[in-house]
Amino acid sequence: MKCLVAIVGPTAIGKSKLALRLASDLGAELVSADSRQVYRYMDIGTNKPTLEEQKSIPHHLIDVVNPDDDFNLANYLHMARRVIQDIQQRGKLSLLVGGSGLYVWSIIEGWKIPNVPPNRDLREKLEIKARQQGSQALYQQLREIDPVTTEKIDPRNIRRVIRALEIHQLSGQLPSLIRQKQAPHFPILVIGLTAERSELYHKIDQRVDRMINRGLVEEVKELLHKGYSLSLPSMSGIGYKQVGDFLSGSVSLPKAVERIKYETHRLARHQYAWFRPSDARINWLDANNDRKKANDLVERFLS
Repeated sequence: MKCLVAIVGPTAIGKSKLALRLASDLGAELVSADSRQVYRYMDIGTNKPTLEEQKSIPHHLIDVVNPDDDFNLANYLHMARRVIQDIQQRGKLSLLVGGSGLYVWSIIEGWKIPNVPPNRDLREKLEIKARQQGSQALYQQLREIDPVTTEKIDPRNIRRVIRALEIHQLSGQLPSLIRQKQAPHFPILVIGLTAERSELYHKIDQRVDRMINRGLVEEVKELLHKGYSLSLPSMSGIGYKQVGDFLSGSVSLPKAVERIKYETHRLARHQYAWFRPSDARINWLDANNDRKKANDLVERFLS
């Protein structure tokens, strides 16, 4: 079992459902590659596996930090590699599951990320600049320093732009040059799930409605009651930000739900930039009709 199976694709496509079925059949363990499920107390908005699912199948890298803790790619890589090695040493199969392309490819491609600790003062200065001059100003600043890195970052993802500037200013090196790669020394199978765009959007909208019905508003209220500010990076995630706007009185609940759906549609489109249909490393399957093909792929891979 010195190998790894990754299940990738856009949000709401059914990755976790497939992973649970495969894990049950194969006695495998799940390793989350979700940048939001690492946070405690944020369950509904991140669509974490239920407690029953987590009890039936071992899950890793879920609920590992508090919402106000600093967490970055270097932290994730350190934890994920340690977990995968432990699973392999116990003779089990690791299933890497998630839609965070940054996390997934960092494991599959063996990225080496500089361990540059966050600098709160520097981040605050950059955040003030973004508020005063707009996020595009920071993006342009990074482009002038490291155009290779800007090609891989969505200009609207202000957290990643600030992190890249932080790495450059604290280390004196270009982020694109110090992120080296060394592929893992074990075979990896990558399964991608996809669907027609209209169908995917329908799945997303249904899931957002379920989140609201399950108590997403109450979950955000409880986070605020615990003292976690809406200004935290963890609270900027889709769902939490929009519900926060509703709770602050700036939008109605129906408008907040509409914005959650819109932003999640946009996220799904962005995820396809990480997981491209043309990428020969990914074995693409129809999310609705190819469940047996997924089993066959894994069985051939393991044999």
